[in-house]
Amino acid sequence: MKLARAAIQLEADPPDWLADALAAIEAGRAVRKEFEGGGRLHIDRALPFLCVHFTRSDEAPVAREVVRANASHLLAPGAATAKPIVAAVGKLLERRFGAFMVLEMDELAQDELLTDNAPLLPPFKVEVMAGAEGNIRAAAMAFVDAVEAIPAKFRTPRVELHEWPQESALEGETLDLPFPSMRVRFAPVYRQHNSGRIFPEMRERLIASIFDATLHAFAAFARSTRSLEFPTHRALGRKAFIDAVERTDRSIDDVASSFDFLLAVTPINAEAAWSEFAASDFARAPLFLYRPLIIEIEAAKKTLFSIPFDHLEDPVLYQLYREKQQEVDLQLTMLSARETRKFIEFGRALYGPVEPNLLSAAEEILARSQKVAADPQAPAERRADSHFVEMRAGEMIAAYAQRYGGFEALVEVRDDLPAGLLVSGRRLLIARSTIMEPDRVGPILSHEIGVHLLTYFNGSAQGLRLFRSGLAGYEGMQEGLAVFAEYLSGGMTSERLRLLAARVLACAAMIDGASLPEVYHLLVHEHGFQRADAFNVVLRVYRGGGLVKDAIYLRGLLQLLDHLAAGGALEPFWMGKIAASHFAVMQELHARGLLGGPSVRPMFLDGPEAPSRLARARERMAPLDMLR
Repeated sequence: MKLARAAIQLEADPPDWLADALAAIEAGRAVRKEFEGGGRLHIDRALPFLCVHFTRSDEAPVAREVVRANASHLLAPGAATAKPIVAAVGKLLERRFGAFMVLEMDELAQDELLTDNAPLLPPFKVEVMAGAEGNIRAAAMAFVDAVEAIPAKFRTPRVELHEWPQESALEGETLDLPFPSMRVRFAPVYRQHNSGRIFPEMRERLIASIFDATLHAFAAFARSTRSLEFPTHRALGRKAFIDAVERTDRSIDDVASSFDFLLAVTPINAEAAWSEFAASDFARAPLFLYRPLIIEIEAAKKTLFSIPFDHLEDPVLYQLYREKQQEVDLQLTMLSARETRKFIEFGRALYGPVEPNLLSAAEEILARSQKVAADPQAPAERRADSHFVEMRAGEMIAAYAQRYGGFEALVEVRDDLPAGLLVSGRRLLIARSTIMEPDRVGPILSHEIGVHLLTYFNGSAQGLRLFRSGLAGYEGMQEGLAVFAEYLSGGMTSERLRLLAARVLACAAMIDGASLPEVYHLLVHEHGFQRADAFNVVLRVYRGGGLVKDAIYLRGLLQLLDHLAAGGALEPFWMGKIAASHFAVMQELHARGLLGGPSVRPMFLDGPEAPSRLARARERMAPLDMLR
């Protein structure tokens, strides 16, 4: 949901605009009234609290950002201006909820050295004032507990709790209204003491931490007064995004969608490369040819880093877009280093290394699954070609479109891809050289259509493009889900599992300096892979100059199995393209109402054996257990 903006002259006729705002709140509509001079009343839904900050030019920018992040807040030039607004809004909300509190947020004038015992990382002061009544005291104590739990990466907060307004510590402007009230002031530790320069990382951490503490305070007050029910304190955050979020979202997506990373690093001469490699008796790496880049790297980076992030008013979304910006930057850097040794190193930064436990899991799969792979009962004839796969893909897409009209996927059969399938945006790309066992077609389409395309369209329905293009680092969990879809569809085979393990082994060997022929011979002679399958693995791993992406399939599967064994749900993963690290974020955004549930669920979950297979996975399953 977006909020309309309406700038007004506050002094002109306050009763008129305030009456309109109150009527909107009463009717369940969002309010966002901009005051000339930078003030604002923002209420995206009725809540039993209001966060207030008195603006003073560029002073206290962190306190201002904390307040702006709240779903219900007021920025005003002073107490005289704020008082009638808070009184009117508070009276309405108190009548509706039976309780209402005000939290004033500000910064202390300077950062004081509280102790001589820690000269490098001294604690900083956080001052909390609240009345002695039980409900507001509960809010204050929840705030204090949350602040004291802040991880001390830079400096540790030292909280001083005062009773308000009896003690003389109350300085400066404040409201004088008959609502339970609380005041917070903290030292400007994000600012260098002498020069006044900002520590950016400390600033962002402070905003996120203090904002989280305010939500804890509001949650404690609501629970104490029984004025509101909610699943978690984070659900009290914003449920609406503003125009600035949409502009940032569109700008980042414009850069991210201006190139297709995987197509740019995938060879267009796979069959010719195989012939060249075979002609050398598998001793010399073939020459891979690539599509010309369709973007100017430096221009794209310049555009990417010119996107403003300072008006998003939501610490969670701010962090998600910052992470995406960094990921797109790494992708562009990799493209600029295509076919050089640097490509491998930048890929490690983007996709991570091959961890020892991941390599051990891959080696165990290869060691224990060889006999199963050689089972004479296994189907040997491969007869499903690209046309058959295209037909089945069209049928599955049509079935999804019947469930959700926005599922508008396209299928393309192409001559410039290695054998297999690939999703790019809303397109399913099928290599014309693709041949597979008929029993594998359904599971592989569940992988590509039931996960990759489904999360693209579900993400598109969320209103922000970020959730369709993918949160930073989403690919690992996405591929883990896609492989798991093959299992739930009844299509996990020993050959498929060995292939995923071989990719990990090949990535590790490549990082250690092994050549393409060396890894090829390792797979063929030591692990029993067919020549064509081994070449497909090394082509994928050595494309672009060396791409470690293929290790994420098995890593993502292991992460997903751990998630399920710990009692985790699958539902948030269908909302869009997210990483394992974003699971809690998606739950929060859904609880806030900023994200809706998935528009369509995977059809493979409806299979007759899917519930029992999923139940087995929740009992702590290893990848090899999928074969039983």
